[in-house]
Amino acid sequence: MEIIIAALSRYILIILIAVYTFQCFLVFRFHDEHARNGIYIRQNIAMILIHLLSFIVLYLGMGEPDRQKLPLFYIIQQLTTILVILFYRLVYKGANRLIVNNMCMLLTISFIILTRLSYERAIKQVLIAIASLILTSVIPYILMKFQNLRRFYYAFAVLGVLMLLIVLVFSNTVHGSKLNINIGGVTFQPSEFVKLLFVLAIAGLLARKPTQGVRLKDIMISAVIACVHILILVLSKDLGSALIYFVVYITLLFVATGKRFFLYGGLMAGALGGIIGYRLFSHVRVRIEGWQDPMGTIDNAGYQIAQSLFAIGTGGFFGMGLLQGAPEKIPVVWSDFIFAAICEELGVLFGICLILICVSCFVMFMNISMKFRDPFYRLVAVGLSVIYGFQVFLNLGGVTKFVPLTGVTLPLVSYGGNSIMVSLIMFAIIQGMYNAVYQE
Repeated sequence: MEIIIAALSRYILIILIAVYTFQCFLVFRFHDEHARNGIYIRQNIAMILIHLLSFIVLYLGMGEPDRQKLPLFYIIQQLTTILVILFYRLVYKGANRLIVNNMCMLLTISFIILTRLSYERAIKQVLIAIASLILTSVIPYILMKFQNLRRFYYAFAVLGVLMLLIVLVFSNTVHGSKLNINIGGVTFQPSEFVKLLFVLAIAGLLARKPTQGVRLKDIMISAVIACVHILILVLSKDLGSALIYFVVYITLLFVATGKRFFLYGGLMAGALGGIIGYRLFSHVRVRIEGWQDPMGTIDNAGYQIAQSLFAIGTGGFFGMGLLQGAPEKIPVVWSDFIFAAICEELGVLFGICLILICVSCFVMFMNISMKFRDPFYRLVAVGLSVIYGFQVFLNLGGVTKFVPLTGVTLPLVSYGGNSIMVSLIMFAIIQGMYNAVYQE
C-alpha cells in the first residue's frame, strides 16, 4: 500500500503544482486584486494539498523514530503558511497576494524537501522562517509610514562597506572564500544583508535629483561606491556575490539614465572581469573545468555537477517519488543543489513548475516597479527584483550545467538562515512598496 501511494503521489503532486503555476500567470489577465480572488483561493488549496500529500508519503516511508515527530511538525509548517496568508490578507489589505502565495509556496517546497533530506535541518529552517516572517511582518508598515530612506544613502553605503571589511579581515577561508562571521555560535553571511543596503545606497544616490535627471557627479560617486563593494568581495574571493552586485549596479545605472552605453559597457567590463578572475583564482579555474567537462573530471572538479545531472536524469519527468531517490549522494544537496533533489524525487516537471513560480515572482516584482512615479522607489524595486531573479538564474544554471557554479542559494528554497531571512526581507520590501502604490 505504501508503495502504491508513493507511486500515485508523484502524478498527483505534479498535477497540483501545475494547477498552482498556471494560476501564477493567469493573475496577469486582471489588474484588480478583487478580480483575482478566485485565483488566489485555488492556489491556496493546491498549496495545502501538496503539503498534506507530501507529508502523508513521508509519514508512510520514514522509520519509526522520525515518524512519530512528523504529525506535529506538519501542523507547525502548515499553520505557519496559512497564518502568513491570513495576516497579509487582513492586516495589509493592499498586499499583492500573488507575492504572498508564491512566498509561502516556495517555503512549503523547502519544508517538504528538507524534511526528507535532513530532519534536523528542516527544524532549523522552519524556526528561522517563523522568526524571519515575524520580524519582516512590520516592514511594509514601516515603508508606508517612513518615506525618507533616500536621505541616508551615504549611511547605507558606509555601513555596507564596513560589514564587508569585517568579513575580509576577521573571517576564516572556507572552500576558497571568506563568507561568514561567527558571533556567539551563530553564523552570519554579511554579504547577503549588504545587498539590500547596496541597492538603497545606489538608488538613493541616482535618484537624488529626480527633477533634473542623473548628474555626472552622482554617476561617478555611485561607481566608486559600487567598485569599493565589489573590490572587497573579490578580495574575500566571494565572486558569486561580487557578480550579483555588479549586475545590480549596471542595471540600476541603465534604468536611472536610460543610456545603453552603460549597459554595453557593463557587459564588456563583466566579461573582462571574468577573464581576470579565471586567471587569478585557482578555485574559479576548478569550477570552470568542472563545468566544461563534469564527466571527465568526475573524480574531483566535476563531481558535484555530475551527481546533480545524474539525479535530475534519474528522476525523469515524473520523479522517483519522495524517499525513493538517493539525493544524499550530491554534496551540499540541501543548499546549493536542492533543485537537483527536487527533480530527482518530485520530477523534472515539478522542477519546471518551480522555475515558473520564481519567474512569476520576478515578473510581478518588475510589474510593481513600473507603477512607481518616484524614481527612488522604482530603482529600489528594480534592484531587488534583479537580485532575486539573477540569484535564481545563477543557482538553477549551476545545478543544470548552464553556467559555472557560483555557490549561490535558491531563494526561500535552499537551506540557510541568512539566505531565507534576506529573501523574506526583499519580499516584505516589495510588498510594502505595493501597498504604497495601492494607497495612492
